[in-house]
Amino acid sequence: MIERKFIEEKMNELNMKNYLKKALSNAEYSHADIQRTPLGTRIVIYSSKPGMVVGRNGENIINIQNYLKKKFGLDKVRIEVKEIKNPFIDAQIMANKIAYQIETLGVARFKAIGHKTLYKIMESGARGTEIIIAGLVPGKRAKSWRFFAGYLPKCGDPSDTEVLEGRKNAEIKLGTIGITVRILPGDVRMPDEVRFRTELKTENQNPEEKKEVVAEEKQEEKKEKSSKEEMKPKKKKSDNKKEE
Repeated sequence: MIERKFIEEKMNELNMKNYLKKALSNAEYSHADIQRTPLGTRIVIYSSKPGMVVGRNGENIINIQNYLKKKFGLDKVRIEVKEIKNPFIDAQIMANKIAYQIETLGVARFKAIGHKTLYKIMESGARGTEIIIAGLVPGKRAKSWRFFAGYLPKCGDPSDTEVLEGRKNAEIKLGTIGITVRILPGDVRMPDEVRFRTELKTENQNPEEKKEVVAEEKQEEKKEKSSKEEMKPKKKKSDNKKEE
């Protein structure tokens, strides 16, 4: 009986997330965290446009709260909205954008859409990116086109925990086109990377201490350059002067 209760709670969470995806599809919705507390249900919505999520005078949030209370029987619902500062690193937002562009511009321009999105993601600081567009593109037979750049792990713990993945379906006249986006952020440290002790020290220091360490390193480099220049043999000047 306890297992059924947990299954019902997880199913309700999945249905709530699917509802938020549809309701906030135009607000660059990324994902939502649902937490059950003694005071009620706390929902944190992540989006790059929080103003569109909230709506005028909070109308959109109030409508979502009322729907969740009626549909899922929740007593107290508290919704928070957090802004995603760099939407080009969020895989779900990029998948939504590609799907919207394919639906508006058509399937014929899927290559231009894929290359432009890939360039923007890598330019914004991603370490690796992969975009897969599958379906009836560009002909009658279903195919999958892959756009990729940088370094992206495919197996192991980094691929499960560090790589961000987003999926979206684009509905067109020919049928359904599946879009998958995988992004490895630039600030991720891989387990096989070699780091020197100076880097580890600066990571644990305050920003002011880091500046002092960097200034000391620059002074040492200048001293080394000056010492090397002094050790170099100087060229002898010719005593013979040119006759006028």
